[in-house]
Amino acid sequence: MLAEAVAEGLREASMAVDLCFDGADALERLAVNRYDVVVLDRDLPGVHGDDVCRAVVAEGGETRVIMLTAAREVPERVHGLALGADDYLTKPFAWDELLARVQALGRRARAAVPPVMRVAGIELNIPLHQVTRGDRHISLSRKEFAVLEVLMRAEGGVVSAESLLEQAWDENIDPFTNAVRVTIMTLRRKLGDPPVVRTIPGIGYRLQA
Repeated sequence: MLAEAVAEGLREASMAVDLCFDGADALERLAVNRYDVVVLDRDLPGVHGDDVCRAVVAEGGETRVIMLTAAREVPERVHGLALGADDYLTKPFAWDELLARVQALGRRARAAVPPVMRVAGIELNIPLHQVTRGDRHISLSRKEFAVLEVLMRAEGGVVSAESLLEQAWDENIDPFTNAVRVTIMTLRRKLGDPPVVRTIPGIGYRLQA
């Protein structure tokens, strides 16, 4: 129940989330997918959370780990960090704090980007989950917000539809879906004129100032 609640909360914040319930499944996902952040319960069945954390660290990639645990003693927290976890949060925890920590770790997992980005008169505020253009507030769906964030992070570079699927949707998305095209279409309409999302035929999409 906790895992499902955390996943749904992160999705509400426009994050692409994969969910698993034991350590062996977590290791399988980590072997085939690149994640910015792993929210890792330490007391996983099967393969212990400590061993999952060791595997992430041994891989030497940019994936960040925040461990969740019921253990409140300082030595327990120190041990978790000594395994290579980037952050540690004891249960029960405040949702706003977990979200803020995941967002902060996500920024560290990628090339540094500010929490508020501005391109072509559009301002995207990640912590507040708000988008404005000029003096107009723009209401976006979770996926529209996620796609806009990916495009803004690309800093004018072209982002393929496949990359958008990987970064804004979870692993269950059909790779042959038209979800990207539909989301781009509604995003363009909501952002208004002059158009800023450009289609590069056969390649992908980019923001133009």
